[in-house]
Amino acid sequence: MIILGLDPGLATTGFALLEYSGSKFKVLNYGVISTPASQPFEARLACIHDDLRQLFIHYDISQVAIEELFFNKNVKTAISVAHARGVMILVAQSYSAQIASYTPPQVKSSVCGYGKAEKKQVQYMVKQLLNLETIPKPDDAADALALAICHAHSYKYSKAKVS
Repeated sequence: MIILGLDPGLATTGFALLEYSGSKFKVLNYGVISTPASQPFEARLACIHDDLRQLFIHYDISQVAIEELFFNKNVKTAISVAHARGVMILVAQSYSAQIASYTPPQVKSSVCGYGKAEKKQVQYMVKQLLNLETIPKPDDAADALALAICHAHSYKYSKAKVS
């Protein structure tokens, strides 16, 4: 199965594509979707929409793992990210992908075994689990890879429980 991990953002959205088969990962692609702050809000959402559609067109994505939003003190930023996340869910749904949401502590626990792991610990474990030569950059892409790994582990576990 091909999993698309998404770390939502309006300015920068991390994405990662992992193939997961027989408990093994193959990295297909990862990076970020960036939208310029100089563009109108609606154009930025359209950019995210269009770039995600291209990923679905080029890869046979069946699963999407997207980070749950947490609200900090900047409500305006949180609301714009929530709009971007909604676009991501809409695109995934339009391609009939199964969508799962994970909180940061769930991702950290899945990747590191500890829900309060530091960002550097998560990045190191992503590098190790995916047998990468270096820690993936930028951070948003590394977070998206961690989300995809988390989903693979959760999916495997949920399948094992059903059997």
